[in-house]
Amino acid sequence: MLPTGARPIGRQHSKSQSAFAFDNTATSIAASTMRNELNHLANTVKDPKQRKAFEKEMDNFFSLFSRYLQESAKGNEINWDSVKSPNPEQVVEYSTLKGTDLTRDYLNKLAVLKLNGGLGTSMGCVGPKSIIEVREGNSFLDLSVRQIEHLNRKFNVSVPFVLMNSFNTDEATAKVIKKYEAHKIEILTFNQSRFPRVHKETLLPVPREADSPIDEWYPPGHGDLFESLHNSGLIDRLLAQGKEYLFVSNIDNLGAVVDLNILNHMIDTHAEYIMELTDKTKADVKGGTLIDYEGKVRLLEIAQVPSQHVEEFKSIKKFKYFNTNNIWLHLPAVKRVVENHELSMEIIPNFKTVKYHGESHNIIQLETAIGAAIRHFKNAHGVNVPRRRFLPVKTCSDLMLVKSDLYSINHGQLEMDPHRFGGSAPLIKLGADFKKVADFAKHIPSIPKILELDHLTITGNVNIGRSVTLKGTVIIVASDNNRIDIPNGSVLENCVITGNLNILEH
Repeated sequence: MLPTGARPIGRQHSKSQSAFAFDNTATSIAASTMRNELNHLANTVKDPKQRKAFEKEMDNFFSLFSRYLQESAKGNEINWDSVKSPNPEQVVEYSTLKGTDLTRDYLNKLAVLKLNGGLGTSMGCVGPKSIIEVREGNSFLDLSVRQIEHLNRKFNVSVPFVLMNSFNTDEATAKVIKKYEAHKIEILTFNQSRFPRVHKETLLPVPREADSPIDEWYPPGHGDLFESLHNSGLIDRLLAQGKEYLFVSNIDNLGAVVDLNILNHMIDTHAEYIMELTDKTKADVKGGTLIDYEGKVRLLEIAQVPSQHVEEFKSIKKFKYFNTNNIWLHLPAVKRVVENHELSMEIIPNFKTVKYHGESHNIIQLETAIGAAIRHFKNAHGVNVPRRRFLPVKTCSDLMLVKSDLYSINHGQLEMDPHRFGGSAPLIKLGADFKKVADFAKHIPSIPKILELDHLTITGNVNIGRSVTLKGTVIIVASDNNRIDIPNGSVLENCVITGNLNILEH
């Protein structure tokens, strides 16, 4: 529960002056109690240097927690009447961007950062998601390193490769990147913050000591990049090297490669922040989008939308784009907004039920997203990029796509076969039997040819043989206690297969 008188974020309400005072009192008590608890946690750190760093981290968390209390008490619903589609200056079309003769000079001012805080648990893997094998023995990390290495070699530049790890991925990543020591590339790492999970009922931190078990803490989303980049000292190191621009993307977005046209556009327009957007499809209707809000560009997430306007938000006509989370930043501007305490990104409360000491607990994680920072930078805007720049691998359905004959690898970059009609990827939906990578590999040991595929749905106990070709729309459904084995060499085109089919060669 929130403190007495506090209300969930996003709900409008009216109240008297005395009610506001009551809310403020409850908020003040909750904040004061949290401050005492964080001081207690800091006192459990014995090493003075480590304690100073821990206290700084807890100060950042307390700032986030205090804002959450205040916004919970007063409500933080967006004024829908002020929400408008972005104008052509707020979202620029990629086709209008131009190249430059100063490519090498511009690249020498660039660093590339991958968000590397996530684990592969959702796909049934252990360790950082970035080390999952994607294609031809290459992991996400391998492909990223190959891209930067080729870029540096081709243009005779030195673009550093930066990884923002979490406490979940830092140790394993440190071991993995040792294999790149022979490569001519500078790899830098830093950790995002480690914040305490909070009991939903009491609003008290779960951990009782700074070295409490790791599952009592959480990484607070990629919006933490700004503070962590600054606190690590890495931003000053990059600036000292003459780096002025930072290209940020998710490690699992295989389409997020350095684009010289966007870099040139950023420098020419003196933009401090550019967000890459791409056209919405029906599969992307829940993705965040850029809007014009009271004359300023702003990111709008579905969680901020009043319930009566959710369907309107999903409309492809009014909100044509969604955020790819490919972000370009001006490093001196990042340093300025952090040091001037200008950042005030929308808070995303993440409610979970977890087990501690054999008992279930309802907890809150307060998170922020990097896209929400756009309104704090000058000349910030979006660029509507081709779909090829958004190729995330979140599920085994995505994994099947990037492993297929639809793509080939060129210096670490996935390129779509030019013979693919229309240049768009097919829609692939694999059921629960294919959720984990190990199960996916067991059911589909050899990726079918899908160059002419439009849509694929597979659910239930289905096994795909070798050298299978899929075309058009293919739906394969094995109901409970049934099994379907697609024979080696099969060609399936515009068909629906259900029931039992057990003639796979073994």
